[in-house]
Amino acid sequence: MARVVVDVMLKPEILDPQGQAVQRALPRLGFQGISDVRQGKRFELEVDGPVDDAALARIHEMAETFLANTVIEDFVVKVEDEKAEEEK
Repeated sequence: MARVVVDVMLKPEILDPQGQAVQRALPRLGFQGISDVRQGKRFELEVDGPVDDAALARIHEMAETFLANTVIEDFVVKVEDEKAEEEK
């Protein structure tokens, strides 16, 4: 079994009010030196079987149609090390 991670973030040109709220709160909490915060979503998918080209194509389709709103969000699909998962 392998893990595939889909990270979804607002496109850079889209205002991120949640990220801005976090950024404004940080100095009040004693965390200085942070000039920008962007908030996103992370999906961890446990995939049965190998993550081949067909599986990745389906995951990209899933991300594009369901996990991300591609009008305002970008996404990145990453396969975590299958060997490391097998050793656990």
